[in-house]
Amino acid sequence: MKAISQESAVTFGDIPARLQACGIRVTAQRMQIAELLLGAPQHLSAEQITEALQGRGVEVSKATVYNTLNLFAARGLIRQLAVDDTRSWFDSNVQPHYHFHDEATGALTDVALPEVEFSRLPRIPEGMEVASLDLVIRLRPKS
Repeated sequence: MKAISQESAVTFGDIPARLQACGIRVTAQRMQIAELLLGAPQHLSAEQITEALQGRGVEVSKATVYNTLNLFAARGLIRQLAVDDTRSWFDSNVQPHYHFHDEATGALTDVALPEVEFSRLPRIPEGMEVASLDLVIRLRPKS
């Protein structure tokens, strides 16, 4: 599987400029959430982010984390993924790509666009255009 090209991980010093470039006002909590999620290419849930921040001694509510992640996703800083019925995932890689989803562990792995071929898409309704195409390949251990 080919690696996904992505902007390099963001350092804490780069975060204010990244937030401002997306029209997001910089606050201490947004900085902490952005540092955690953008520090490496990864897929995290709001619960994982909340737990990690609280483990660092950062006082933050789950509602604040959700609101911040939704804002980040709406402004294009991250991607929100609906992979299963149990939670949303937030992807630090906003470049076009697909995903493998391990149903046993919940882990998500990026799949590069060239690794997937579509021979045909359905006819797009008149007056519409494709905004994006999401593909999640669900995996489980062989029986």
